[in-house]
Amino acid sequence: MTATETEHRPEPESPSRAGGALDRYFEITKRGSSISAEVRGGIVTFVTMAYIVILNPIILSSGTDVAGDNLDFAQVAAVTGLTAGVMTILFGVVARLPFAFAAGLGINSFLAVSVVGQVTWPEAMGLVLINGLVIVLLAATGLRRLIFEAVPMQLKLAITVGIGLFIAFIGFVDAGFVTATGAASPPVGLGVDGSVSTIPTLVFVATLLATGVLVALRVKGGILIGLLSGTVLALVLESILDLGPKVGADGTVNPEGWGLSVPELPAQWVSLPDLSLVGQVSLGSFERIGVLAALMLVFTLVFTNFFDALGTMTGLSKEAGLADAKGDFPRLRSALVVEGVGAVAGGFTSSSSNTVFIESGSGIGEGARTGLANLVTGVLFLLAMFLTPLTSIVPSEVAAAALVIVGALMMSQIRGIDLSDFSVLLPVFLTVTVMPLTYSIANGIGAGFVSWVVVRALSGKAREISPLLWIVAVGFVIYFTRGPVETLIAG
Repeated sequence: MTATETEHRPEPESPSRAGGALDRYFEITKRGSSISAEVRGGIVTFVTMAYIVILNPIILSSGTDVAGDNLDFAQVAAVTGLTAGVMTILFGVVARLPFAFAAGLGINSFLAVSVVGQVTWPEAMGLVLINGLVIVLLAATGLRRLIFEAVPMQLKLAITVGIGLFIAFIGFVDAGFVTATGAASPPVGLGVDGSVSTIPTLVFVATLLATGVLVALRVKGGILIGLLSGTVLALVLESILDLGPKVGADGTVNPEGWGLSVPELPAQWVSLPDLSLVGQVSLGSFERIGVLAALMLVFTLVFTNFFDALGTMTGLSKEAGLADAKGDFPRLRSALVVEGVGAVAGGFTSSSSNTVFIESGSGIGEGARTGLANLVTGVLFLLAMFLTPLTSIVPSEVAAAALVIVGALMMSQIRGIDLSDFSVLLPVFLTVTVMPLTYSIANGIGAGFVSWVVVRALSGKAREISPLLWIVAVGFVIYFTRGPVETLIAG
């Protein structure tokens, strides 16, 4: 999930006079809102989140699975819009809150970078689906909130920061800003031979700085505007310089070329969405990599989904003035169940787990207070399915700039951690650094949990550690030693 600063909230409008069932169902008047405010808020939320329709297919289509297959860019773009639209509308109708859904950043990167190195794409999406079913069960029974409360806030925030650095590192690598040196030391370096010298990487730098200025100025849809501006720049440069792809169809390498896609205008601007990926799921991962390894991947997916969404919804409900002193908000259990359904839907459609986006705060800042705003946002996502040819012209170097911006925004959460106690500092440090350095969200979470339990327990603070946290830490010890454990079991 991403994290942004919400916009300045305007003065509330006069209560809606909308009569009848719509007003009563969404409690528009009761919450001091109006139909115009809900519509405006829904549009602003979509504009702020629309970048995901471009970014998600770039991330997912870049991952090659163990069978050597890749997801089709246009197909991923179509199911990204479909799932985001359906889940946003469903959440608005059931939970009646203005929290929009889309494919979560972090989990999609985890799938593309780590998971599909072990399983096929259908098997990876099968794990996402199982992850969603587990979350639905935990939410329905009330266990999700109990577990959330058992994990220290310092670790929750550290996970967000670590995912931010992980996403940013992926962006730097995809843009060619950071490259492998091929040497033992240093293993990575800046650009080509220590300098930024290619046009695509310079486009990344320009897009990053321009987007950064827009976000700093709190321009609504700043990330989307940055993506569009960078794409226009890339189109102009490609038409003049004819750089072509970095890797040609015949396998020849052009260091000056574009990474995953060459910025060129499509033959058509609008097309019927290709939804062939819907239903392309498999549970074969348990046979391919073993039950223990598959379960640990599910555990990591659950954990990442688990805390990010609940924390996001709590923050958004506070921004909307709908949370009580304990942070509870209306229809909490229903909201958590539907959020779990988002993961199930994301796995079933191969769009990756869908979750609540903190960018919904921009719509709340415009006056959205009810689920009616979600209906507006959801319909716009569904319409975006018909514009998938436009998303294919965005080069990965431009999308990488958005990843770095999102990573920076997520890192801002570190301000909420008191690092004066070293028994807190070390687990936080390990969580944040292990993720990008090992290219694994799972490794970072595990390092943080295990070190928290060991260091805190042996420094006289064992009573402060929840029994649930001990169980999770033991699970991660098994995860880290799963190779020898599997060998021992097989023997």
